[in-house]
Amino acid sequence: MPILMYHSVAAGPNSATRALSVAPEAFAEQMALLGDRGLTPVTTATLAACWRSGAPLPERPVLITFDDGYEGVHRHALPVLAEHGFPATLFVSTGWLRGAHDTGGALDTMLDWDQVRELAASGVEIGGHSHTHPQLDQLDDMRLRRELTRCRDIVAGELGALPVSFAYPYGYSSRRVRQAVRDAGFAQALAVGNALAHRRQGPYALRRVTMRRATGIDEFARLVEGRAITRTFARDRVLTKGYAMVRRARQIRRKAIPDRV
Repeated sequence: MPILMYHSVAAGPNSATRALSVAPEAFAEQMALLGDRGLTPVTTATLAACWRSGAPLPERPVLITFDDGYEGVHRHALPVLAEHGFPATLFVSTGWLRGAHDTGGALDTMLDWDQVRELAASGVEIGGHSHTHPQLDQLDDMRLRRELTRCRDIVAGELGALPVSFAYPYGYSSRRVRQAVRDAGFAQALAVGNALAHRRQGPYALRRVTMRRATGIDEFARLVEGRAITRTFARDRVLTKGYAMVRRARQIRRKAIPDRV
């Protein structure tokens, strides 16, 4: 099944977010296509619960997810989701959202907590996306745990319920990171991968398909039908493999440094 990964929904995104943003009119057209083709959106928590229990999913399920917490999710995406009655999942980087927990570093205008609460009240599941959006696999154990628990505790404090779903910043994870996410109390987590999600991927490595500003409606239709995904994201896969090698080399160097002291 397709899990769609959005970031910003914005008419005039800045240069830092433009490539991974979607224009409001494009988002509306994409949601209309899901409805016209009979796809049924569910939340991340619903998908994972059904796959764990063996309970049936609705016919032609799809997930609509948003990363980071950009203000346009409330301004532009929420009215469209409400019009269609579609649930979605928003993964927030708590240190990027406007308010008492803001640590700076956000790439564009972010949601505030009142807007997050309104999204939650409208059927959007709120999940975790770390506190400051680092590459989690590059952190030592203490910093990794702090990123996860800080995010978890802030969401729980602001919304009154612990988040159960998580998305890895940049899509990067490792066996150690996945175990830490599980230990922090998250029941499932999403990566990127640019492939359809399957139960055999396991609850902590479900793959998503990236939505971009350049994603036209014909390409969108092919992606949600599971067609031409490998060809569309061939370059992304090559880059991902290269980044993975660089990250592993950095980890080896860090582990070796104490031995030389």
